[in-house]
Amino acid sequence: MLTGLNHLTLAVRDLQRSLAFYRDVLQLNVEATWDNGAYLSLPGLWLCLSEDPQRSGEPGADYTHYALSVSAADFTSLVETLKSAQVPQWRDNRSEGASFYFLDPDGHKLEAHVGDLQSRLAACRQKPYPGMRFNDAQ
Repeated sequence: MLTGLNHLTLAVRDLQRSLAFYRDVLQLNVEATWDNGAYLSLPGLWLCLSEDPQRSGEPGADYTHYALSVSAADFTSLVETLKSAQVPQWRDNRSEGASFYFLDPDGHKLEAHVGDLQSRLAACRQKPYPGMRFNDAQ
């Protein structure tokens, strides 16, 4: 039986550039590094960067992305940090909660989001997506 998300591994073209982005811009903790990889962390997140020459660096056309939590108090500061570092934005926010959608140096689509599943479900109860059904007794 699955118990949760274990870790994310992102293929990167330039380990040092990506390590600097996740460490210095996003402020993840560096747990370990090796010749072509690194382990970083945030509370509840284990992220592996793995150097891969096959990584194209082009973001996919679909909506697949990785959302990272940020507090409401820190959201504006984080967005300013990302913009001042000239981090590309790939989408405008269209859903509940403050969000900033941005690309890492290898074109991985990321989102900084204020809120959680419970706040999203509460917003959806107020304005459900077309055909949305909730699987509880509320």
